[in-house]
Amino acid sequence: MTGPRTGAVARGGFGGFVARARAAGTLVVQPRMGMADPARMREGLRAVRDARAVTVGTLTLDSYTRTGDLAAARRALADGTGLNGYPIATHSTATTRAVLGGVADGGFPVQVRHGSPAPEHIVRALLAAGLDATEGGPVSYCLPYSRTPLREAVEAWRKSCELLASAEEFGASPHLETFGGCLMGQLCPPGLLVAMSVLEALFFRQRGLRGISLSYAQQADPRQDEEALTALGRLAAEHLPDVDHHLVLYAYMGVFPATPGGARLLLEDAARLAVRAGAARLIVKTTAEAHRIPTVAENVRALETAAAAAAGEHARLAGSVRGGVRGEPVLAGSGRGGGYGGSLGTAGGAPADGRSGGLVRAGGLPAGALRVEDTGIEAEARALIGAVLDLDADIGRALVRAFAAGYLDVPYCLHPDNAGRTRTSLTPDGRLLWSDTGSLPIAAPRGPRPPILGSAGLLAALSHVRRSYDARAAAGPPTRTPLAPGRPVPLPSRTTSTPRRELGPTTP
Repeated sequence: MTGPRTGAVARGGFGGFVARARAAGTLVVQPRMGMADPARMREGLRAVRDARAVTVGTLTLDSYTRTGDLAAARRALADGTGLNGYPIATHSTATTRAVLGGVADGGFPVQVRHGSPAPEHIVRALLAAGLDATEGGPVSYCLPYSRTPLREAVEAWRKSCELLASAEEFGASPHLETFGGCLMGQLCPPGLLVAMSVLEALFFRQRGLRGISLSYAQQADPRQDEEALTALGRLAAEHLPDVDHHLVLYAYMGVFPATPGGARLLLEDAARLAVRAGAARLIVKTTAEAHRIPTVAENVRALETAAAAAAGEHARLAGSVRGGVRGEPVLAGSGRGGGYGGSLGTAGGAPADGRSGGLVRAGGLPAGALRVEDTGIEAEARALIGAVLDLDADIGRALVRAFAAGYLDVPYCLHPDNAGRTRTSLTPDGRLLWSDTGSLPIAAPRGPRPPILGSAGLLAALSHVRRSYDARAAAGPPTRTPLAPGRPVPLPSRTTSTPRRELGPTTP
């Protein structure tokens, strides 16, 4: 299976649910959550489903399953040893189906999250359990998480993608999310994150997937993030015109604020960013992030906090457009996929062209209503993507060759197949800049080159977001112009104008 599939894009499954929520102007929020005990896992999924938000569920897998050490996973279950996730390849198919039964359905799809450089055993297990959505990528789940040779990871992901795509023949709507926009969590400049997300999506497409989401991780400067998400949307629409796709934003993945107030402010900013910049889905983090694995209740609170912040931003931006006021820089992309540009959605949430394109983005604004500053992120991502695609028609081989040549080089990544010649710097206001571009095929930064970070500078950069948000929380709430005096923003729920049942499959 070497080419993209064509024809009408399926409206069911994980991607279809997100597309319908997006058409309704609602941000989908999702936790990271995985427990080894089937009863606890089921209760966690039910709590997420019943949260006052439009949610999708998550089965996050344990580290033994991620690395393929299933014998160790079996021993842990037999001995009662705690696992840090759900061992989907060790529990029986019947057990996992019982976890999902009566909980996961067209109105509450569930995604499997794992972190594996070689996930074929995971894909087989999730398909057997009746699931068809997962995430990762041949680069993003190899370089940061393992010492598996990149060539081996690419081959393993080729087989896994083709296996997942084959489920469509049996009525499933397989969906695969890139993790390329989240490399290293922090201190990776947005141009490289955008390029890796698009390149992994193209790898998926070449292996037969036609339901794809493209990731980007919140960084330290919202203006830079808005520009990056704009570029990602444009490039996705350009390179994936025949694929049902959307953007997914990850709440900050680096050193998290230590105080509950700082963590909450950071999550709320992530939700507002998702709405402004056109992401259809947000992966949340909790107030416990800096200290321990969160409880189910903490995950639910994070989902509801993010949903409320998104609803407030949606209302604020919609009011700005009605009043003819242009707000802060946000998406102004074009194209069909993922809701960037085109005509507004048709009645009932079905997009005008039969794909996820042409929808009102999650902020409720037509494309082009607001502007975003161009500092060169899109041009940088285009240069990286073009250089890689020129190396080989097979995108997997092209990725391997690109890393060998240093055309792709992730700063501070110690994997043996990463050249390790690039370095970055963080400005006082949080913008990420290249301080050394190594052999990357991009133009040298304009102006004086930022200094190479020493150990003290690197530690300070890693903790920049924590310090900034904890300080904001300590200073108290900022003065904000109210949306409309005396009118609270409604919290999304199953009884709002977009109840979950209306986001289920449009066909049996």
